[in-house]
Amino acid sequence: MVQVVLIRHGQSVWNLENRFTGWVDVDLSERGMQEARAAGKGLRDAGYRFDIAFTSLLKRSIRTLWLTMEQLDQMWLPVINDWRLNERHYGALQGLNKRDMTEKHGAEQVHQWRRGYAVRPPALAENDPMHPKNDPRYTGINQLPSTESLADTVQRVVPFWNDTIVPALKQDRHPLIIAHGNSIRALVKHLDGIDDDAIAELNIPTGQPLIYELDQNFNPVNHFYLADPEEIAAAVKEVSEQSSPTRKH
Repeated sequence: MVQVVLIRHGQSVWNLENRFTGWVDVDLSERGMQEARAAGKGLRDAGYRFDIAFTSLLKRSIRTLWLTMEQLDQMWLPVINDWRLNERHYGALQGLNKRDMTEKHGAEQVHQWRRGYAVRPPALAENDPMHPKNDPRYTGINQLPSTESLADTVQRVVPFWNDTIVPALKQDRHPLIIAHGNSIRALVKHLDGIDDDAIAELNIPTGQPLIYELDQNFNPVNHFYLADPEEIAAAVKEVSEQSSPTRKH
C-alpha cells in the first residue's frame, strides 16, 4: 500500500482577515504556525516518515512545510517547490475583503467567483505590480495566469501529479505534499473522481494531515484525516464559515 500525505497550509493572515489571497505572498498567522507545528507533531507521533517534500512557491505553504519538518526532525528533506501547487489565482479580487465584495456585487456573484467550477474572477491587468509576470520567482514560466477558475487549477495540478509525484511514488519514495486549499481540492477532485458540481461543497481544513492510501496503480483505495472525526468536522465547519463572503469583519 502506497501512502501520500497532503496538508493545506496553516491559517494565513489573509485567511484571518477574510480576504481573497490567491498568489499574493502573505505569511501564516500565529495560529497558522501553531497548526503547522501540530501537524508535524501528529505525524511524528503516528510514526510517519518521509524522504521527499513538495510545496508551492508561496511562503504560507513553504513555512508550513518548514515547521512541519522541524517537528518531524526531518529538516534535511529534499524539497521541490513548484508554481503548479500554488493557490488558485483570484485575479483582480486578490487582497479584497469577501464581505465587501458581497456588498458591492451581491452574494450570488461572489459565490460563483468562489465556487463555480469553471468561473474565473475578473482578470488582473498585466501591468499590475501584483501580476505574476512581474515577480522574479516566475521567470521563464510561460502562460502565467491573470485569473483562474478551479478548472484551470486542475489543469496544472493534475499534470504535476502525473509527471512529478507519481514517478517519485514509482521509486518507492514517501512524499509529503503541502499546498493550498484549491490546489489540494484540485488534486482530491482528480484522485476521487469528484464531479464538477460536487467539488463546490468540498472544504479542506488548514493544517490537518490528509492521508491517501493508493493501490499499485496509484489509484486511491482509502483516505482519512489524521485527527479524530469530531475535530475534523469542527475544522471543516470553521473553514466553511470563514470562507463565506458574508462573514463579519
